[in-house]
Amino acid sequence: MSVVTMREKKNVSYKSCFDVIGPVMIGPSSSHTAGALAMGLIANKLFKKLPKKVVVKYYESFAETHKGHGTDLAIISGILGFEADDSRVLEAIKIAESKGIDITFLEKSGDSPAGHPNTADIYLEDDSRYIRTMGISVGGGLIKVKHIEIDGFTLQLEGSLPIMIAISGSDNLELELHRIFKKHDVDINNSTSLEKDGKYLYQFDLDSQLSSDARKELEKLSETANVIIL
Repeated sequence: MSVVTMREKKNVSYKSCFDVIGPVMIGPSSSHTAGALAMGLIANKLFKKLPKKVVVKYYESFAETHKGHGTDLAIISGILGFEADDSRVLEAIKIAESKGIDITFLEKSGDSPAGHPNTADIYLEDDSRYIRTMGISVGGGLIKVKHIEIDGFTLQLEGSLPIMIAISGSDNLELELHRIFKKHDVDINNSTSLEKDGKYLYQFDLDSQLSSDARKELEKLSETANVIIL
């Protein structure tokens, strides 16, 4: 498989100094490399398996500099499930191609639909499933998720992580989720519930990262629901 690049002419608060310095990583830029890899990891968590096709649309700064800053390698690394300091990051596109993944990068003209210069819009699909996620890299390897399409649902998000999404055929799931959150003292900043064609989606913007015990209890729901912790 070959990588295709097509060109069209064309704010942030930090918790510590380490948010500005960025994580340990392969690559020259925390915004364009580590942040981009984090976006790929979001797509990986949403899709939960390797796709057959990847399309990445870049806007503004990402559209102008993605090749030189290793953004392409970083996003594909995240989609493959690699961490930022994984030595395989430098070979990520070759590894993806060897697995039969078709990759296209599109450099979009005009302003970012997310209102930020470091914007990537990522599409993953195979023969039976499709997801889309749009994110922005805000510096220091940090990202915000602004848009998600999954299992027929569309979410417009405030962006800050962590986010939890659960999709089920049962409308009783929401009560169980709130029980778990209360048990583990999880604070919810915002929540959304959607129903479509007999399926229910529940999305929660959480105040802080989940404890390992809370994660384990939520993951037990995977027998009857698609539970995604971002």
